Amino acid sequence: MRKRADYIQSIEIKALWKGGRHVCWQLQPDVNILSGINGVGKSTIINHSARTLAEIDRDEIVPKDAPQGVTIKLMPEDATYIKFDVIRSFDRPLLHSDLLEKLSDSRVKTELDWQIYRLQKRFLDYQVNIGNRIIELLTSGDPEDQTKAAEVSAPKKQFQDMIDELFADTHKKIDRKSNEIQFIQGAQTLTPYQLSSGEKQMLAILLTVLVENREPYALLMDEPEISLHIDWQQRLIDLIRQLNPNAQIILSTHSPALIMDGWMGNVTEVGDISN
Repeated sequence: MRKRADYIQSIEIKALWKGGRHVCWQLQPDVNILSGINGVGKSTIINHSARTLAEIDRDEIVPKDAPQGVTIKLMPEDATYIKFDVIRSFDRPLLHSDLLEKLSDSRVKTELDWQIYRLQKRFLDYQVNIGNRIIELLTSGDPEDQTKAAEVSAPKKQFQDMIDELFADTHKKIDRKSNEIQFIQGAQTLTPYQLSSGEKQMLAILLTVLVENREPYALLMDEPEISLHIDWQQRLIDLIRQLNPNAQIILSTHSPALIMDGWMGNVTEVGDISN
């Protein structure tokens, strides 16, 4: 029987670029922040790691030594796979012609739109799963299961409350009667594709965290602070940890705001893990 990992223990890259730079990064189970000057290899490390994990389908065996020389060690050590997500922060126009032709929604125009488009289906699946779990608990006949049923839906409400509070300055609120992610602004209903780049970015990150349903998994992000207001940057890690304390965060950043709320001890300089 396959065993799922709680987190990634280490990432080793034999050659960060052609001909050199051996990287060995020992990770913490909660938060890992990669820092360094421009061009030192932060994004390359994150992207190499993400590509290695993406070589296999979700919930399949993670290769211990991928062809490009990236070795991923899991914890516990006898685990054979790990769940993971990758957040791309750049809100660039979609350029892939084949992808644009396949899309049935003409409102999807940027990379963040595409992430949210895919997250909408995961959100629907998440709601079905928690709905089935609530029904199972309410019909069990056990009085204690009544309390457990309320706990099952708590993360969804927490997510909705977070988004409403973050978007309060622009008077946007999540439409809690809709099965899809939509917003109400005064008398107007908005799709997530009508949000600003920063709003879309925060929505994509927190929605990704929510649909993992508080299970252990790795969340990889390359410069997630792009487009985010400095207050949102400062709160980002804590918001993720509140939604899923079992998520292992692995990110690269240029922003000191991300570590203001007590995460300085989780920062690793690229120069300290490479030679």
